[in-house]
Parts: sequence; structure tokens; C-alpha cells
Amino acid sequence: MTAPDGAALEEILRRGVVEIIVESELAERLQEGKPLRLKMGFDPSAPDLHMGHAVGLRKLRQLQELGHKVVVIVGDWTAQIGDPSGQSVMRPMLTAEQVQRNAETYLAQFSKVVDLDRTEIRMQSDWFGPFTLTDVVGLTSRFTVAQFLARDDFAQRFKANRPIAITEFLYPLLQAYDSVAIESDVEFGGTDQKFNLLVGRDLQEKMGQRPQQCFLVPLIVGTDGVQKMSSSLGNYIGIDEPPGDMYGKVMSLPDKVTLTYMENLTDTPDHEMEEIRRGVDEGSVNPMEVKKRLARELVTQFHDGKAALAAERRFESTVQRREAPDDMDAFKASRLRGRVADFLVDAKLAASSGEAKRLINQNAVHKNGETITSNIDAAAALAIGDVVRVGRRRYVRVV
Repeated sequence: MTAPDGAALEEILRRGVVEIIVESELAERLQEGKPLRLKMGFDPSAPDLHMGHAVGLRKLRQLQELGHKVVVIVGDWTAQIGDPSGQSVMRPMLTAEQVQRNAETYLAQFSKVVDLDRTEIRMQSDWFGPFTLTDVVGLTSRFTVAQFLARDDFAQRFKANRPIAITEFLYPLLQAYDSVAIESDVEFGGTDQKFNLLVGRDLQEKMGQRPQQCFLVPLIVGTDGVQKMSSSLGNYIGIDEPPGDMYGKVMSLPDKVTLTYMENLTDTPDHEMEEIRRGVDEGSVNPMEVKKRLARELVTQFHDGKAALAAERRFESTVQRREAPDDMDAFKASRLRGRVADFLVDAKLAASSGEAKRLINQNAVHKNGETITSNIDAAAALAIGDVVRVGRRRYVRVV
């Protein structure tokens, strides 16, 4: 167990952090040199982790390296009853089998950042499985409806006279009880989880435990540069994506978010960050080169240096110089006449005919370097050996 020195403590409390409740208490506990139980819960309603999740995971790993205990709670029980999302709608209820599959994928990806061998994995159903109606009523008696209507998304929906299910009121209580069940010392979450983390802190105190500290990390925006990164919005960079896709998505980020990503997702020293920021502002540093450095570092972090170098070379060749890659996928066409949209779906360049038509209308489909503008005429000209490109990075050669 290692107590952080002044510089290390400053980095823990400042970088990649929006708010800590209560910061002075957490600083004191970290310097005591005793292992703390660090809670992070995951709702396994979707199987993939993305860079938004990695912000908090990196803080967990940082503290894990000092000897603190990471406790991951798989929300297998609440995932089966549904809960409120950031879209202010009900998430679908999942079967136990779906939850198990998603949880396995989560944990495999989780291990890319945090040491799984030094992590305690807890299933929420361990304590909620035996819960009785008496337990539920006792839990609800500790809070009021007014307290829960203070939560932003509940307040907005109540004001707009939109429905709020009773199960949604239960969800923050259940998440709070997780903290009691594992005796959490610090809970990690995005800023959108502040209310739930505070409920956990309150419930622990009401049930005779020392209240946890709330460690809130930023919600980074997705590849659109506007909305928070989200699998459901499709604006995410998955931590398990192939190196080329990861590199390309990073390079598609708006320049304005590059330094935010670098600060929250890499170990670039603060003084270098400041030099880069000043250089970009003064025009002496090319933003494209900064973004390439970010892409290299992220691919190296989640894959390795060799993969990062290969991804960069491919990007420079196919996107910057617009050359067709030597290792592009081959598609054995069973039909070369008909509609372009059908070909794109057959070749897995589009998920559906609707998406394929949108790509054509957006001039995002090319054959041998020429833009395809028609869903019918251009398809008749497809021939063996043609190279079809969708967007900037997806290629197939017709064989």
C-alpha cells in the first residue's frame, strides 16, 4: 500500500476529474496509506465499452497501482427490470442470458485498462436476489419523492407531464444499496450520475456506514463533437475496435476536442499539454499532427505500438493520399447488375438498404475513385477488379 506524494495526489484529484465530494476527505483518506474500496458499477444493457468509459477506468487503474481495491458491480439485477437512461426513456428489460453475455464482454474489455486479477467482481443479484418486499419497503422509507424529483431528468419529465415509472424511482435506491452491500469507500461515475452517487452516500450514513466519497469524471463528447459519447447514438470509439477503425475515428474528431481527449485519455505530461495548447493557439503546431499523436497513443494503449504504426500508415495512404490499400477486403460478387444499395449491403459496406441509399445520396460511395451518384445506373458498370469505397476508410475489391 503506497500513499501518494504531493505531485501524485494532485494528479489524482485534478486531472480527468470534474468534482469530488468531499475532496478534502478523500485526500486525507488517500494519505492514510490504508486500502480503499473503489466502486464502479456497470449496467450491462449493451456489450461494448468505449472511450467515455475509459476516462473513469483510467482513474481506477491509477489508484489500483497504489494498492487500493477496485470493486466492479455488474448490474445484472437492475438490467433485468429496466432503468432510466440519459435520453429520459426507459431502457429495455433484458433476460438473464442477455445480461450474462453482455457482462462477459464488458469484463473482457474492462481488463484492457484495469488489472482484472486485482479486481473484485460482484454481481448485483448476490444481494438483491434474496430481497423481500419488506426489504424494498424499508429501503424506500428512507427517502422522499421530493428528494428524487430534484434529479434533473426526473424534474424535467415531471414538469412536462411525461410519465415516470415507479421502477425508475427505485433504481437510484438500488444503486445506492450497492454501496452499502460492498461497503464502498469511493464511488466513481460520470457527472450524469451525481445524484445517484449522493444517494449512495446518504444511504450509507443512514445505515451506519462511513459515507463514500463521490468521484465524478467528465463526460467526453463523441465523434460528432456535440453530444456525449454513446453507443446508442453511434458517435463512440470502442476500446475493442480494430486498430485502423480506432485510429480513423480519432482522426475524424473535431479539432476542438483533441486536447480534451488527450488530457483525459492519455498520460501526456501536463507541461507538454500546455506547450501543445500554446502552440496550437499561436499557430506553430499543426492540429493534424496533434491528432495523429493522440490516435497513435490510443491505439498503442488498447492494442500495441506496432498496430498503431500500421494504422497510421494506412490512414496516411488511404485518407491523406487517397490510395487504395493493398490489404483491402475482397468481395466475391454473385451479382454485378442491379442496385448499388443491394451491392453495398451484400458486401457489408452498409447495414441496410436504407443506410446504403443515404450513403449514395451523400456522395459517400465511390468506384475506382469516381463518385457513384445513382442507385441503378452505376451498378451495371461494376466489374471484376473494381474497387468500391464507402466514406474514407472502407474498401472492397470485387472478385
